[in-house]
Order: sequence, then structure tokens, then C-alpha cells
Amino acid sequence: MRLTPGDRGIGSGAGTIALPPPSTPDRMNAIDPLPLAADTAAALESVTTATLTTVLLKKGLRNVWIRGARPVGEAAAARRRAGRAFTLRFVPAREDLATPASWASPISTRAAIEAMPAGAIAVVDAMGTTDAGIFGDILCARMSMRKVAALVSDGVVRDLAGVLGTGLPVWCQGTAAPASVAGLTFVGWQEPIGCGGVAVMPNDVIVADGDGAVVIPAELVADVVAAAVEQERLEGWIMGEVESGVALPGLYPANDAARARYDAWVKGQGKGKS
Repeated sequence: MRLTPGDRGIGSGAGTIALPPPSTPDRMNAIDPLPLAADTAAALESVTTATLTTVLLKKGLRNVWIRGARPVGEAAAARRRAGRAFTLRFVPAREDLATPASWASPISTRAAIEAMPAGAIAVVDAMGTTDAGIFGDILCARMSMRKVAALVSDGVVRDLAGVLGTGLPVWCQGTAAPASVAGLTFVGWQEPIGCGGVAVMPNDVIVADGDGAVVIPAELVADVVAAAVEQERLEGWIMGEVESGVALPGLYPANDAARARYDAWVKGQGKGKS
């Protein structure tokens, strides 16, 4: 059997057996993205990530802060963002896979972006790689046009000026000029990932602000929202007490006497609104 230069095979000469082309990975295991209720997003955007980590700690979750995901530019620093995690995953670069031609593959960052729903936060597992930019200005512009809420990664972006010009809020480790294929191979989206040392499942909820990005497990969102809003209100009252000259012992954390004063203040706030 004679092979053309583009054929793949084993052996040589008449006994060569042609092999099929590499199979294209399917998306059968991809998890469908879910929306985040507007009132839930608004409530979470009123709570700091510092408060959220405390609430999650009280629920037994310590490893929820994505390491290396820092706000980049004014869009990220301007206001807090909350949304469902839309996950993307890279693995180390392999020369036969990580090529510019792979950008046109059905399994590509381009295809993943077209699957992102409005309001989602793209969470990208780049394995902490800092010498290859996962996304540049054109991809971020498309994400912005699709009304993706933010990009969070333990890696870096490229084309920084252009990325900032898109208005897409970005949390990552910084910037690098080389393209992603210089150090990474993209392998899929909407599957479990590890980002900045944190396990992230599709449709978990991400909240990102000036202190970084926090992961809230999807099943805990309702409980976390209720506890976090209350914790934020309590800490606001405590700050007012501190500014009035009250000493910290017995106030932070609040003892029974301080809690009684706080409860009376909450009741007074309720009466003022009635």
C-alpha cells in the first residue's frame, strides 16, 4: 500500500498499514452552563471576598481563594463581579498539539468563547504558567461582546493594552508576550479544573474584587449569600462602634452584650424603613 506524504502509517513498503487521523475529542461530558439569578448576583456583589472567605471558613471550606488571580487594570478594580464559573483547561504544551493551526480546531479557545453565556465568569486553568498568554485582545473583545462578566485565571494574558481596551474585567498573574501555544495546550471547557490551587466545578459561583477571586460551591450559594449579607451588616456596625471609640475586646468578635446592642440596632434600622 502506497502512502502519500500526508498519510500516517506503520511499517514501510507494500506492507504499510494506513492509520486513521487523530480523533477529535467530543464534548459529551461538558456540563451545560447555568444562569445566576440577578438578585443573587447583586447580593454577592455587595459582599467583599474577605467576608466570603470568612463565611466559607465557618462552613469548613478553607481552600477557596484562587492564588495568583489579581485584578488587572481599572475594569477589574472598579467594582466587584459575581457570576457562574465557565471553566476552561490547559495542559502542558506538546509540539504536535500546541500549534497555531490548533486555534481553528473544534476544541479551541475560540470555540469555548462561543459557548460562554452572558454573565458567566470564565475561569481558566493555566497551571500557573506565566510565560505564555492564554488570551489576547481579540479573544477578550469577543468575550466582552458576548457580555461575559469577567476572566479569572492563574495564568497571564497578552496584548495588555488591547485587553484593557476591551473593558473586560480580568484577574490573572499579569502579562506575557508569547501566545498560549508557546507553553500550553488547550484541551476543553465546562469540566472540573484546578485554578490557582483551588478546585473549580462548572457552575460554581465566582466573586472577584480587589482582594482576588473566591469560589463558592454551587450547592452552598444560597446559604453563603444569607450568611455573608448578615456578616457584612454586622461588620459594618462593628466598624461604626470602633469609629465611636469602642475597644475591640468583646466587640470583635461580639460577646453577648455587644450582640444585644447590635440586635437592638438592627431592629431600629427596620423600624426606620417601615
